[in-house]
This record gives sequence, structure tokens and C-alpha cells, in this order.
Amino acid sequence: MMKIRKLNRSETPPWELLTLADPSRIIVEEYLKSGSIYVGEDSGKILGVYVLKETHKVVVEIMNIAIQEPYQNKGLGKQLISHAIQEASNQGYARLEIGTGNSSIHQLKLYQQCGFRIEGVDFDYFLRNYDEPIYENGLLCRDMIRLCYTFEG
Repeated sequence: MMKIRKLNRSETPPWELLTLADPSRIIVEEYLKSGSIYVGEDSGKILGVYVLKETHKVVVEIMNIAIQEPYQNKGLGKQLISHAIQEASNQGYARLEIGTGNSSIHQLKLYQQCGFRIEGVDFDYFLRNYDEPIYENGLLCRDMIRLCYTFEG
């Protein structure tokens, strides 16, 4: 059973996982400056990670989410997203946002299954912000699909 906890500032971020979700270490380093890292562990081994970052007074965003490849497709991603939703709610945010590539078919399905709704598209985001082209599921990742989860109340 995976236990999820906030990573202490003194602990080394799980770079292998963070760059699995976002290949630009420079971009990851930038949002880690003001973001909080949460890790999912089993018997002391980190299986997954996500990063929450406040983007506006009442809005927080999942900037990064990843599961070690051998543990993917076992429900752990859904567990991390559920934890992020609970954390955002507990911290009093009105909205939780997430962005993913147009080529991230499985992630788009998962986020919608967890209650996120597509809100918009940032056209050519990945072409503007990454030096190397990113291919996934046989598609060029060029646009960022923006999704949001709105809390009732």
C-alpha cells in the first residue's frame, strides 16, 4: 500500500521521477522553488511523486505527477491525484488545475475520470518551451491541454 507524504525541504527531490513527467530539469527546478513535493512510498521506496504550486490566491496547480514505470497502470496515479484534490481542498483552494500534452492520451482520460474538466488549450506550448520535440503515443506533443477541478462551496 502506497503512503503519501510531503517531502521535507532537506530531502533530495526524486529527479528521475520528476523528469519522467517533465523532461526539462530547468523548468522543474523553477516550479520547485515555490512548489510542494509529495511522494508516494511503499516500504521506503518512492513509487510516485506530484508537485503542488499555488498559482493564484485561490488556485493551486499540479505541476508534475509521475509513477515509476514498473508501477504504472496499477491505480497509483489515481491515488496521487485523489491525494492532491484532498490537499487542495484542505488548504482552502477554490480550484485545482493541471496541464498535460495533447499526446498524453492516458493522462487525459485519468484526469477526467478523477473529476477534472477540460478548460482550454495553450497552443504550441511545448514547441515554445522545450528545445527538443517530445513524442508520445506516436504523436508530436505540441499543445498543452488545460484542465480544472472546481471545489463546491
